[in-house]
Amino acid sequence: MQHDTLNHKPSKLREARLPQRLARTKRAFTTRRVDLDQATRIIRSGVAPKPGDLVLARVTAIGQHRRIENLHGRRGDLFVGDEIIVAYGNRYAPDQFEAFVPDDLSECHLVAGGGVASKMTVKHVSMKLPTRIEPIGLLGNAAGEVMNLRNHALSHPANPFRRSPVRIVVAGSSMNAGKTTTVASLVRGLTLAGFRVGAAKLTGTGSGGDLWSMIDSGAAAALDFTDAGHASTFGLDTAALTGIAENLLAALDDRNCDVVICEIADGLLQQETAALLEVARQKGWFDGLIFAAGDAMGAAYGANWLLERQHDLLAISGLLTASPLASREAAAATGLPIVGIPQLTDPIEVAKLIFSKPPVLKRVA
Repeated sequence: MQHDTLNHKPSKLREARLPQRLARTKRAFTTRRVDLDQATRIIRSGVAPKPGDLVLARVTAIGQHRRIENLHGRRGDLFVGDEIIVAYGNRYAPDQFEAFVPDDLSECHLVAGGGVASKMTVKHVSMKLPTRIEPIGLLGNAAGEVMNLRNHALSHPANPFRRSPVRIVVAGSSMNAGKTTTVASLVRGLTLAGFRVGAAKLTGTGSGGDLWSMIDSGAAAALDFTDAGHASTFGLDTAALTGIAENLLAALDDRNCDVVICEIADGLLQQETAALLEVARQKGWFDGLIFAAGDAMGAAYGANWLLERQHDLLAISGLLTASPLASREAAAATGLPIVGIPQLTDPIEVAKLIFSKPPVLKRVA
């Protein structure tokens, strides 16, 4: 489908100047796999944005996100008038924003520092209003097609049937329950134990923080859903979520990892999290699950929820492990090992945990 472009058909002069214009922009983490040399035009007429579409936008007001994360993880200051390249996407973040891709190219918001354009509907009371951006237009290629992250996703590996010997998934009670710290600690401990560790974040909102954490902890290979062509996974159906997970798992398997550690974002009650965990159980993707919780009550509820659904629950971790009292309560309520950073980063202790069979447990009465 052909679209009108900015000022109708771009002149040869404008086409020639576009690469220089794009080179001066602040380009976000979510777009890191995109080859901008393919961008030949800016499209703004006769088109509605879709999740993953690349947009050139101008900052009109600074709000919650005062910085934007670039391709290499550096967070650069934003100023009114800056031109940025980000991707459209929905957002689900109970501690920050809920936001949805708008129906047109009217002013919208930067709802994630990693580079997600969307329209905020509700926010946490602690959040400022989101940074406002004015779309200049969608980036288009020589064929007149809108450029989308899905067209630049990693390709399926040549050897998709080899499975890493051990796969572990980390899920949690909520946003900020300690999932990322748990994953990083697991990667660190298993790497110190001599294993080649792969890591992936299967769902969430595009940002490099978790990916850099995995790499810094020693992961031999680290990927996330943006590598599979998505700025965000909020609002995706189960088939799309399954496709992302299978692509990332196959890519890590193809890199000859001994152990693969995966994170699923948000909490068990979040729709996409619950759906993906059920698919994972049915398909036997993982050999065990570690649950991160912020407090003992969350740990007890989460353990019940997971055991009801027949997940192989290995241990409880997360923010609650900072409190000896909360840890004691969680251990009494669940009967599970409570493991914090010291245990997970210890090569002997973490190997015992990961390579042991899940304890036989019953629901908390």
